[in-house]
Amino acid sequence: MDSRHDILTGTETGPTRPQRSLADTLAPLDRLAQNSPSLLNKPLASFTVGGQSYSLPRYLFIGPKGGDDPIRLGLFAGIHGDEPAGVYALIELLHCLAAHPELAVGYCLFVYPVCNPTGFEDSTRLSRRGIDLNREFWTQSQEPEVQHLQSELIVHSLHGLVALHTDNTSHGLYGFVRGATLTRYLLEPALAAAEELLPRNENARIDGFPARNGIIRQNYDGVLSAPPKVRPRPFEIVLETPETAPRYLQQKALVAALLTIIGEYRKLMAYSPNL
Repeated sequence: MDSRHDILTGTETGPTRPQRSLADTLAPLDRLAQNSPSLLNKPLASFTVGGQSYSLPRYLFIGPKGGDDPIRLGLFAGIHGDEPAGVYALIELLHCLAAHPELAVGYCLFVYPVCNPTGFEDSTRLSRRGIDLNREFWTQSQEPEVQHLQSELIVHSLHGLVALHTDNTSHGLYGFVRGATLTRYLLEPALAAAEELLPRNENARIDGFPARNGIIRQNYDGVLSAPPKVRPRPFEIVLETPETAPRYLQQKALVAALLTIIGEYRKLMAYSPNL
């Protein structure tokens, strides 16, 4: 996620990075939303960058009723524009759930597949304004992407947040988590599921933090997270894949991890509604 430490500008050196089309990337999801009773396409308010209009893509997946109030889970990817595996993993996940809605019984999923549209188009970590958006949360940031996402995090009172990232210095999977119970019952099973496809990073120190079994309990300041004063705190997980792995394997590993989190958290909520 954050191994390209403290990049101060958006200026790139070396070969020109490829341009991506945000519309073409999301077209399969938009078509799916037109025909699926469970998937809604609800982009956030537009903003302007360099004279061009953008909005943050947002999709809502409403699973079959589970008996109680739905579990509200936020899934985020593409806040670093040069980490596309998470973007495509969320697209694949939504296609999977549309075909098998029973996997999301009791859930309302708020899915933000591209949190940095200009960086995604430019294949750059930073936004087109040269900002690392994943250092701006809850810092009184003026970046519109951050402001829109913060509003979402306040309004929807999510039970959990999962952010998808890629690390260009790691040889294996790992994750960040807050809460010892959730480490055992959510992140560990998620990494085990992903480990069927990619190796886990077992180093004692990863991305500058102490780690154990690929699990880190600290994080950088300003990362995408729940509002600081919200109580009860939602669970927060960051999943990291190694950039050196083939993207399709990163994508499959992330989908496996997300499906595991969805299934395991539903069990936890059944046993402990106030977790």
